[in-house]
Amino acid sequence: MKTRAAVLYAYQAPLKIEEVDLAEPKEKEVLVRYKSAGLCHSDWSVINGVLQPPLPVVPGHEGAGVIEKIGPGVSSVQPGDHVVLLWVPVCGECYFCRRGETALCVLKDKTRSGRMMDDTYRMTTTEGQGIGKMGGVGSFSEYNVVNEENLLVIDKDIPFDVAAVAGCALITGVGAVLNKAKVRQGSSVAVVGVGGVGLNIIQGAVLAGAGQIIAVDLLDHKLDLAKQFGATDVINAADQDIVSKVMALTNQIGVDYAFEAIGNVATAETAFNLIRRGGHMIMVGIPAKDQKFCVSLAELPLMDKTISGSYYGSGDMTSDIINFLEMYKNGRILLDELITDRYSLEHINEGMHDLAAGKNARGVIIYD
Repeated sequence: MKTRAAVLYAYQAPLKIEEVDLAEPKEKEVLVRYKSAGLCHSDWSVINGVLQPPLPVVPGHEGAGVIEKIGPGVSSVQPGDHVVLLWVPVCGECYFCRRGETALCVLKDKTRSGRMMDDTYRMTTTEGQGIGKMGGVGSFSEYNVVNEENLLVIDKDIPFDVAAVAGCALITGVGAVLNKAKVRQGSSVAVVGVGGVGLNIIQGAVLAGAGQIIAVDLLDHKLDLAKQFGATDVINAADQDIVSKVMALTNQIGVDYAFEAIGNVATAETAFNLIRRGGHMIMVGIPAKDQKFCVSLAELPLMDKTISGSYYGSGDMTSDIINFLEMYKNGRILLDELITDRYSLEHINEGMHDLAAGKNARGVIIYD
């Protein structure tokens, strides 16, 4: 069959909207008709070459849609099901999955190549060149064939745009707070970078009962959103010294937990400098592989400080996403407010530039 997709042929170049060929799903594979795709900073990192999957590739790892067709041996989904796409597949059998750490499933090492589990492609150019898909998802396409392990069935009353952002921004942010940091009730939290993930870190801190939530960003409109999502204090880093301001807000002690949600050396070092003695710094943003984080090692034992990372919510996405979507339906989690603009596939490059400029908390692609 044919499908329209946004294909990246060269780093730091615009996505090319074109018609490509899509083969039938094979064993344990599924054809998905995408209804919505989120525009995440990780997609921009692929386009810019900070993250470098083999080219050509269809980016997009936040996605939701409808099952169109299933291949042989598929048992967990059927045609007509509504699904969220998981950019880490869940085998359910490996060391990590058996311990409820599905975000670390060993199959994620296979999907990094952009190919299917059998190391072949289902999407090709009209000339026959294989096209990979980001995170096993490739949601910047009207249709795609994905592995069964990348699918999570959801209730049909969940809007597709909401479901799409639940598959990354929501689970990554809220999960980092509840699963990784295990923020204690009444504690103080700082969030450095309040884009889509950072805003969800904030509402994760609200769910955890944090007493003080300090949002840090360069843009006032994002800080206004941070207040809407539950921040008690905001700092514009463009005109204020972050560390001294946080110290003033915490009686010169520092925060219990600081989350970095950008993926940058400077902001990571800042987040570390915000935590108190005995505090925890959690790295959520994903930097380029060559970036190094430098701190005084003596501070770790002498000040009893902790540095950790959080990947895809640090838990079991298959249960967490369902639980968080129930909270959304009950008004305890904000997701409609997270989506600040919608684009057609033809305007995806505009959406990506709006993302890079900090215009949106989360932009989404809406398919017909």
